[in-house]
Amino acid sequence: MIAADGEASGGLRLDKWLFFARVFKSRAIAVERIEAGGIRVNSQPCNKPGKLVHPGDRIIVSAQGKVRALQVAALGQRRGPASEAQGLYRELGQTG
Repeated sequence: MIAADGEASGGLRLDKWLFFARVFKSRAIAVERIEAGGIRVNSQPCNKPGKLVHPGDRIIVSAQGKVRALQVAALGQRRGPASEAQGLYRELGQTG
């Protein structure tokens, strides 16, 4: 079932998840980075902000001279405080 904002049950748009998890300061910045090719989902390049992510997915983010590997732990409902955002992912590694 597709919700009004394009989300399917059990998934969340990649740009929204990156914003909720505080990887980027705004959804617009997340969209720019995704469209520029700086994001991989489950080892596959992703240039579509609307790609649905699910718990367990692995996301590699290349931005600001750093590469971060994250595993989606939860989808989230909003952009909350940093302590809430940290519960949305597990850090797998960082370089740079």
